[in-house]
Amino acid sequence: MRLYSSPTSPYVRKVIVVARECGLIDRIDLVPSAGNPLDPGTNPVGLNPLGKIPALERAEGPALYDSRVICRYLSGLAGGALYPAGAAEWDALTLEATADGILDAALLMVYEERMRPEELRFAPWVEGQWAKVERALDTLETRWIAHLRGPLDIGQIATGCALGYLDFRHSARGWRDTRPSLVAWFDAFAARPSMRDTAPPV
Repeated sequence: MRLYSSPTSPYVRKVIVVARECGLIDRIDLVPSAGNPLDPGTNPVGLNPLGKIPALERAEGPALYDSRVICRYLSGLAGGALYPAGAAEWDALTLEATADGILDAALLMVYEERMRPEELRFAPWVEGQWAKVERALDTLETRWIAHLRGPLDIGQIATGCALGYLDFRHSARGWRDTRPSLVAWFDAFAARPSMRDTAPPV
């Protein structure tokens, strides 16, 4: 398998963490890829018409794209351990969606700063994206800590990668200041080899 990837993409990181946790990383070749919403660059538009990474090229079918699809596929190859059965599955998927929503908003903030000329930037829109992040973080702190402390699943991995991205791109926002339980969980989770080995470059 070939994974089109970038070391700074939190969605790629999620896929690679899953691959490591599932024991599949040796079966995947990482192909460097880069682009942005204005220019797909070297992103594999022939495999993913949306021009985004991660995209996973495989021998037995069309390429897979979107981190949620790829993670589910890799977990399936390894017996599905990261997606619990029964009611717990919906909790894990909702937690993953919450984490990915944090990433969506955080990335839009980065794109606003990098892609839009300064005179055209709209500060209330940026703050609206951060408000989404804040609400989601508060929900993680008050609703999801017990789940995060439980057996490893896709919700934990997605949350760990989302919080890592906030540290990487938005640490000045102080997300850690008022969420002690979430911070304690994340700092312990970030010490896992799969997370430590995929940390974005400083």
